[in-house]
Amino acid sequence: MGRYVIRRLLQAIPVLLGATILLYCLVFLLPGDPIQALAGEKKADPNIRAILREQYHLNDPLYQRYWYYISGVMTGDFGTDFTGREVSEIMSETFPVTLKLAGIAFLVEAVVGIVAGVFAALGRGKFLDNLVLLSTLLLVSIPVFVLGNVLQLVLGVQWALVPISYSAEDITTLFLPGVVLASVSLAYIARLTRTSMIETMRSDYVRTATAKGLSRPRVIVRHGLRNALIPIVTYLGVDLGALMGGAIITERIFNIPGIGGTLYQAVYLRQGTTVVSIVTVLVLVYIAANLLVDLLYAVLDPRIRYA
Repeated sequence: MGRYVIRRLLQAIPVLLGATILLYCLVFLLPGDPIQALAGEKKADPNIRAILREQYHLNDPLYQRYWYYISGVMTGDFGTDFTGREVSEIMSETFPVTLKLAGIAFLVEAVVGIVAGVFAALGRGKFLDNLVLLSTLLLVSIPVFVLGNVLQLVLGVQWALVPISYSAEDITTLFLPGVVLASVSLAYIARLTRTSMIETMRSDYVRTATAKGLSRPRVIVRHGLRNALIPIVTYLGVDLGALMGGAIITERIFNIPGIGGTLYQAVYLRQGTTVVSIVTVLVLVYIAANLLVDLLYAVLDPRIRYA
């Protein structure tokens, strides 16, 4: 197991380098002047422009600028944006907020999606199964920005059941945004769980366990759900990173100062270093989540072994 983890970590190095190189080229090869974008509609002062271009190595070749950036990242220095603020400071303020939001969304989609999928599979063709299929189809069909605004208006303004404005001191203000963020993934998890459970419950080992006289809850959880969870865990592992990267719309709807809004502003203002740094951290989250998923396979199915 240890050798496998080390090998996977070594494989992550070229993945991280490839992702940062591609993103760096895409960001800094775009036409336009980032200094002028910082000035807005006013024309940037030529002297200030020259100083900033020299300070941020904008006159150097692209490969040399990338080397400055990646060598700093290796030492924990993500550089500064064009306002002189440390990018690591920006991320330290916004990433915890998005982590909380993504964590709530992850719990909602995992718990509600798996439970709904299991009950739909056990009552296949009945009312609950049809209800789950219809509701998940509805969730997939409604755009996130429409669902977010409707729930905010109905549950927060008209019925006053949940707070509609974010507060750093009250984590419950992230519950409604977390539900909105998890809505589409929840629908996919429920449908995936239903399909996987139906297939698993038809297996020979499930029929054997039932014939031995084991209780139905034990057969469902121990022999059915445990084996059905493998494709679900795969989806959840990939979706964990997607939740953080996909929080841009949700954070803007609920005015949450997270990494999504910061990334949007950085793209809009052409803050290339900030954009590359945020996406680099998101790539690391993806890599860590995929490694964790691979290790969980051995827990769910003892037949899986890693050399």
